[in-house]
Amino acid sequence: MKLREILEIMVKEEASDLYLRTKAKPRARINGAVEIIMSEYLTRENMLEITNTLLTEERHRRTFVDNYDVDFIHDEPGVGRFRVNIFMQRGTPAVVARHVLTHVKTFEELNLPVELCKLFAEESKGLLLVCGPAGNGKSTAIASMIEYVNMISSKHIITIEDPIEFLFADKQSIINQREIGFDVPNFPSALKHVTQQSPDIIYIGNIRDEETMRAVINATELGAFVMTTFHTINATQTLMRMVNFFPPHLHDEVRSQLSMILRGVISLRLLPCRGGLGRVPAYETMVVTPTVSRLIRENRIKEIQDYIDDGKLFGMQSFKQSLVKLVKQGVVDADVARYYADSKDDFDLELKGIRRAIS
Repeated sequence: MKLREILEIMVKEEASDLYLRTKAKPRARINGAVEIIMSEYLTRENMLEITNTLLTEERHRRTFVDNYDVDFIHDEPGVGRFRVNIFMQRGTPAVVARHVLTHVKTFEELNLPVELCKLFAEESKGLLLVCGPAGNGKSTAIASMIEYVNMISSKHIITIEDPIEFLFADKQSIINQREIGFDVPNFPSALKHVTQQSPDIIYIGNIRDEETMRAVINATELGAFVMTTFHTINATQTLMRMVNFFPPHLHDEVRSQLSMILRGVISLRLLPCRGGLGRVPAYETMVVTPTVSRLIRENRIKEIQDYIDDGKLFGMQSFKQSLVKLVKQGVVDADVARYYADSKDDFDLELKGIRRAIS
C-alpha cells in the first residue's frame, strides 16, 4: 500500500485529515467525520515503508528518533501539500496528515465575517488572537488575512511557524517565513530580535509558554501588529489562559498590558453542513472596546461574555448567536448546532428569541 495512493484518495474525497496505523484500515476526516477510505489493513511493513518515505530529511528522522514524535510538511508532487505528524503508539509508528490547501481563500470563500476580518487585518499595532480546537480553521483564517494585506498594502510580514503551512508569494508586501527547527531554534529565539527586522506584521504559529507570551507582548509594545493562535474554545477562556501563563503575582500587570494591546479575538468551530455538503464555520468575535478593555484590566473577564452577546454594533457576536444564524439560514441542522454550543440551554433560548439581559 503506497503513501501516494492513499494521499490521492484523501484529496479526491476532500478529506481534511488522514489517519494511518498498523493493523488498522486507512481513515480520513471527511466533513468532520472519521471514515474508512480503504478496505485493506495496514501491516507493520506498510507503515515502515510509509514512514521511510516521509522521513527523507535527516533533521526530521533525527527528531523522530530522539523524541518519538515529529511534525513537518510533506509535499507530494502532483497531489498536494500535507502537514504530517508521526508518533509512536504501542511500539509502532502512526501517522496523521492534514491537507494544506495551496490556494489561500478569501474571507468570503471561508464564510468569515468579512468587514471585521478586514478591520483587524488593517491594524497597524496590537494583538489579534484566532482561537479554536485543532483542525477548525485557525491557520486558514490567518493565512486569508495575511494574503489580504499582501494584496492591498506595502508591508513587511514575518511568519514564525512550526512547521510552515501556507506558502505566500510577494505581491504588494514582502513576506519572510521562518520555520522552527530549520530557520530558528524556537519561538522565543525568533522573537528575541524580530523587532530589529523591521516587521509591520508578525504571525506566530502558536503561543505555548510564558517566555513566548512575554516576547509577544514586548513586540506589540514596540509597535508591531501580532497575530497568533490559541487552542481554546472562546474569547473569555483565551484571556484567562493568557493571564495564567504567568505566575499569580504578575497577573495584574499582564491584564493591564493586555487591556492596552489586545485588538480582538476570533474563535472558530467548523460544523458539518446540512446534507453532508462540507463544513461551515461558526464564529465568536470579540472587539476590544473601552468597556471590554476596562473589564480585562479590572479582572472581570467572565463578564465580557455578556458584552459579546450585546455587541453587534461593534461587530461582536457570540457562538450561540452564530449557531442560531446558521440554523435559521438552513445551513446547519438544529441538533448539530446544539451539540456544538457551549451551553445547550442558552442556545435553546437564543433559538426561541429569548435574550438574557446584561447582569
